[in-house]
Amino acid sequence: MRRIKKIIRNATKTIGVLKIYHLSLAWFAAFIYGHPARKMTVVGITGTKGKTTVAELVTAILSYTGEKVTLSSSYELRVGDKAQINKTGNTMPGRGAIQKLLREGVKNGCKYGVVEVVSEGVVQYRHKFLDFDVAVFTGLHPEHIEAHGGFEKYREAKLNFFRDVKNNSKKKNKKFVINKGSEDGKRFAEVAGEGAIFYEKYDGPLNLVGDFNKENAGAAATVARALGIREDTIRHALEEFAGVPGRMDFVQKEPFRVVVDYAHTPGSLEAVYGALKDNGSLVCVFGSDGGGRDKWKRPKLGEIASKYCRDLVLTIENPYDEDPQKIIDNIRSGASDGKPNIYEFLDREDAIQKAVDIAKPGDTVIITGKGTEPFIRLADGKKIAWSDREVAIRALASK
Repeated sequence: MRRIKKIIRNATKTIGVLKIYHLSLAWFAAFIYGHPARKMTVVGITGTKGKTTVAELVTAILSYTGEKVTLSSSYELRVGDKAQINKTGNTMPGRGAIQKLLREGVKNGCKYGVVEVVSEGVVQYRHKFLDFDVAVFTGLHPEHIEAHGGFEKYREAKLNFFRDVKNNSKKKNKKFVINKGSEDGKRFAEVAGEGAIFYEKYDGPLNLVGDFNKENAGAAATVARALGIREDTIRHALEEFAGVPGRMDFVQKEPFRVVVDYAHTPGSLEAVYGALKDNGSLVCVFGSDGGGRDKWKRPKLGEIASKYCRDLVLTIENPYDEDPQKIIDNIRSGASDGKPNIYEFLDREDAIQKAVDIAKPGDTVIITGKGTEPFIRLADGKKIAWSDREVAIRALASK
């Protein structure tokens, strides 16, 4: 039976049935909800890292002008002042969900729409018929390699988003905002053509920690300028922006710091550790997703932790149907012998408690991998409600 299913799946891919299916759903969703993207200015943000922070920063700037904004991000789904946590499990929800959200935005007088665009969403045409005005590229790092069948295909999915905006969006004067510091920036600029605008690190006042957040702010400021927002408005909005929950989120600052962040790739983990390393020793808590997702990166995560962490507390993130202990073993295989001190807990709450208990004044406990994800996902589709921030608060209270 398994062999027959594989043959059928390969055959449908060959004749393009899945593509037709996904494209038809995208068109039907846009039709049913009245093509709402054509009635607002829409910004789409893609890249491996920084999408959520850039989306929130752009939303903050646009909202500062007094206009209403609709936002679809991995953290929240927002229409003007009304927001709810994104519990779909997808950074980019399904075609109908996004079109419905944008229609709600139009009905409530939103002038702008901001949408995170992920590579798997592009493959499934979730970005189709959204008629973007601005496409943003934050950069590329190895991620979702198994799902796409290689880094080149992963990059191609991102490029296809730019191509679709360039060739199929109904909007005029389309803009493409591209990270000047990305090695792949030139590829995206070639697709964009005359609409390409490069951005660099923002050099104004900012409450966010790390050079990567200066890049995120630079992207948001460049988008705002492309939309005609005044420079003083951009500056004031960025200066007042307090941060995104679950992204360099400081739960406590004294006597030792406790930080929650979503970093789950080698590049993002190293960036976060690099931003925090000069303020005391690091006590690091993380794991890696199961279900066969990006197994290659697990030893690399352990290797990076060995460079930066005094203490490493390994635990689960979303094991799905994979043996959690094997995931931990994969990570540990990349760590150096004798440094850091390594602890293992199959219960994530126990892991966070251990990190808090061994932290000393001046240290930084950094809990990564989940950010604001509201569930831990287990085998057979089971999930349990979760919040790294709330667990950290409980751990601090019991110390």
